[in-house]
Amino acid sequence: MVDIREVPEADIDRALELAYLVFHDRPEKESRERHHALLARCDRIGAYDGDTLVGFMAAHDFRLSVPGADLPCPGLTFVCVAPTHRRRGVLTGLMARMMRRAADSGRPIAALWASEAAIYGRFGYGGATTGATVEIDSTRPLALRIDPDRRPLRFVDPEDAVDVIGPFHEAARAGRPGRPSRSPERWHEEWLTEQDEEDEELSPPRIIVLGDPGEPVAGYVIYRTRPEADGGAARIPGLVRVAELEADTPAVAAALWECVAALDLTGKVSAWGRPADDPLLHFAADRDQVRVTAQFPALWLRLVDVRAALTARSWAAPVELVLEVHDARLPDNAGRFRLKAGPHGATYDHADGAADLALDVRELAACYLGGTRVADLVAAGLVQEHTPGAADALDAALRTPVLPHTSDEF
Repeated sequence: MVDIREVPEADIDRALELAYLVFHDRPEKESRERHHALLARCDRIGAYDGDTLVGFMAAHDFRLSVPGADLPCPGLTFVCVAPTHRRRGVLTGLMARMMRRAADSGRPIAALWASEAAIYGRFGYGGATTGATVEIDSTRPLALRIDPDRRPLRFVDPEDAVDVIGPFHEAARAGRPGRPSRSPERWHEEWLTEQDEEDEELSPPRIIVLGDPGEPVAGYVIYRTRPEADGGAARIPGLVRVAELEADTPAVAAALWECVAALDLTGKVSAWGRPADDPLLHFAADRDQVRVTAQFPALWLRLVDVRAALTARSWAAPVELVLEVHDARLPDNAGRFRLKAGPHGATYDHADGAADLALDVRELAACYLGGTRVADLVAAGLVQEHTPGAADALDAALRTPVLPHTSDEF
């Protein structure tokens, strides 16, 4: 019999060993210490077979930006089950305990990044944001269709970066749904570490900000570099890997992209996890020079309390529909509900009438931040539209000025 219970701090090293076993990882001492410190700050739930830890799940104490609001949101991480205990309900038990804890503590949503996309849909998680990898051929100057902001650029010491760029990031987070909050510890342990955990050949982080001295920054870029290498018959050009670029205007963004594309002894800029509606893709003059090389689901979202989640967010247009929601894991979410929403708020109450739309909570979660169109899910056969035009009406109400996005992988 497997027992689902709290994991005490004394068992964190056991949890890490289980995670390293499952994910086929052998991190160095510095990474292990960082992982231990991270888990010490997280909620921790384990599955114990006797005294043996056979399953584990942790949750960051995040807040997540949603349209018009900022909601408490556990961010699940280090989810793992021992190979000896697969298909025995261990993950189901861990998920049930974590979702019950979220609901009991007034956290209406939960989020994760999926190591295997096939796993989490059955627990009601939907892919709510999309990321893109963008590459720039920087063997020549970056061609732009707009004039870059010509205010000064300057480097910021990583030790000072949180104080300098943290407030700007927090303001930018509020303007785009799907972005988790960052504690000072997360800034230093995930974004500003001396050595990149996935590529030890990369340089330490470099931070450039734009703005007149003494004035608030207007944008920043965090990047690392890798020197050119001998590829046998040809040299492999140096790489600039952009971790994050934030700007308050397109002109500021243009200046920052132009700067990293002009770094000496490099020939390629690679930026992972950019928003699908990145303005760079429009103001770049040559789309052969700036290319999207990959696109992928990023943040997965779970509506733990559908009523609380829907009534907390803002709405772009008036809508009144009856939704028939299916939720196999959380029965309180299941049933027929009348959603009446608009720019002045929303209500969501049990309804007796016929449903306009029928959908699983997974699909509702995918659409919640405004990144997935209900009409597209109707076309895919995943949502049933009983009243013509209902999907378009809900899409108009869910619409956001920019697509939801985050590059905060956790």
